[in-house]
Amino acid sequence: MSEHGMVTVASDWPVGETIDRLQAVVIGVGLFVFARIDHAGNAAQIGMELRPTELLIFGNPRGGTPLMQDRQTSGIDLPVKALAWQDQDGKVWLTYNSASWIAERHGLGPESEIAVGAIETGLARLVQQAAGPAAIT
Repeated sequence: MSEHGMVTVASDWPVGETIDRLQAVVIGVGLFVFARIDHAGNAAQIGMELRPTELLIFGNPRGGTPLMQDRQTSGIDLPVKALAWQDQDGKVWLTYNSASWIAERHGLGPESEIAVGAIETGLARLVQQAAGPAAIT
């Protein structure tokens, strides 16, 4: 499903395992993991409840730098990120920003088209590998 520039796919795994799998796939293809944020864990530290929710921030300067050379504001959406989250019914989802949405949001020009296409294709492939067969729609 795609809404407001976000792509959301079902995951066959719990939130933590979904992010573990994504992290392994990301590292396996030579990308960098810049941060992993456990939003639910952070909420628990201040006495608040949040269903399992984790964010992975990853990428490679070779992919993102051309977009920032085109429009530096695209750096607010880079590196790319994916959010694994559990809904009220216990279903786990993996959501990420569409690279074409990032391009549109920042008014990237034709010189960014190749990089945007590579990011779009690569993200979809990584997410499918991490989320399992449920991600293939």
